[in-house]
Parts: sequence; structure tokens; C-alpha cells
Amino acid sequence: MIEVVDAGLLTTVQDRGRAGWAHIGVPRSGAVDPSLAAVVNRLVGNEGDAPALETVGGLVVRAVTAVTIASDLEPVARTLGVGETVRVPAGVRQWHYLAVRGGIDVERVLGSCSTDTLSHLGPAALRVGDRLAVGPEPRSAPHGETVPTRHGESQARLLPGPRADWFDGDVVRSMMHVAWRVTSSSRVGVRLSGGSLRRTVTAELPSEGLVRGAIQVPPDGDPIMMLADHPTTGGYPVVAVVHPDDVAVVAQVAAGATVRFTRAT
Repeated sequence: MIEVVDAGLLTTVQDRGRAGWAHIGVPRSGAVDPSLAAVVNRLVGNEGDAPALETVGGLVVRAVTAVTIASDLEPVARTLGVGETVRVPAGVRQWHYLAVRGGIDVERVLGSCSTDTLSHLGPAALRVGDRLAVGPEPRSAPHGETVPTRHGESQARLLPGPRADWFDGDVVRSMMHVAWRVTSSSRVGVRLSGGSLRRTVTAELPSEGLVRGAIQVPPDGDPIMMLADHPTTGGYPVVAVVHPDDVAVVAQVAAGATVRFTRAT
């Protein structure tokens, strides 16, 4: 068992999410950066999709019983003795992960342990004093693995969205010529600014289905990329969709930093 000493900035339990429920309005949720979460889990011998802690930073936990932990900021498995603490500070990424050998043992809702901040499904975001049980000992031993790093300005690939023709010219090409600055970010979405996407079709749009990585353009013109806890439908035109392998690239850009887009081939 571990105890929360400082909940930091939005710390939640996340696994691979609850797929297959969008038809009743339930987003998938799950880790914002599933590849990074999987690496950190494997560092302690867990399956890659075991429930782990996701945080923007500032999380401090104390071992109530001896546990084996790893995080992306200290990429090695180590044992915390009873009463010892570990901190996950804010780093170069927007989202960080702390895995405990055995996984975080919380109740599953619709097949997932993930906290959904939009639908309020799953366990609540962590608070000071919360105690979290650890699951059974996994069969695999902790092992070393390289935690992925990104250098320089972030780049992500774009596919045209279903309403690309509602905007002036080749809108994907237009988006490629701008360094988009992240103005705000949450588990629901990432808001970008820096370019002017001129809408030529101004008709009302009935709600349409959304996927992770879809880029909507609200009336103020600042695009929003949908993330883990995005709604299943939306009423703003989807101008483009970030390649599924690159959604986490955009999600990991800190507020104030920039990302550039290329065209997916």
C-alpha cells in the first residue's frame, strides 16, 4: 500500500482505458501517453497496461508497506521501505507516470481502472491522505528499458478531417506552415494558437462523433486537439486528425511551447 503525501497537479489512476463504450457516450479515457505509461510499468515487471499513477507533477507518495516503484523521471525500479517517500516533480514532459509493482488496485468500472475527468467514472483524482492498495505480485521480474525522450521542437503528423472542406484552401497545408503554441492543456484536450484558419462554410453543424486526436475549430479559431477524456461527440467542425501514433507528442508539449505539423503519408 502507498499513501499520498502531496497529490501534485491532477494525479489520477490510469490504465489503457475503457474501449467499446462510445456508442453510449462513454469516452475511452486511459493514459494520455500510453506508450510512456507502458514503459514505466514494465520497469517494475508489470504488464504495460497495468493501472499506474499519471500526474502533471508534484506528486509525493509514501510507502505504507515495502513496494517497488519506477517513474519516467527516474527510469529504474527501486524499493521503497516503510515510511520512505518518492516525489515525481514536473519535468520536460507535460504528463508523468509512477508505476508500483503489482499495479494500483482500485475498482474497475466498465472494465477499466481509469479516472475519467469528463464523465467522472472510475476513482476520483488523488487527494492528500488517500491510501492506495497494490495488486498481487506479477510473474515478471523488473527489468531495464529505455524511457523515450524527445529533443527539439515537437512534430506530429496530420490527416485531413471530415470537415476540411469547410475551410479556405488546403487547410492541412496551411497548418503545416505555423508553429502552434500550446495555450492550455488538460486530459480533455489541448488548445493551440498561432494561426488563422478561415472558415468558408458557416452553417450550423449537428453533433458528430469524435476520436482521440481530432482537431476541432471553435468560433474563436483556436484549434483544440481532443485527448483521453474527450467527449464522444462535438458540434465544432473537425478540420484535421493527428496521426494516432503522434497524439501523445502533442499532449506532452508544455503550455507555452510549440508544436509543428507535417502531412501524414
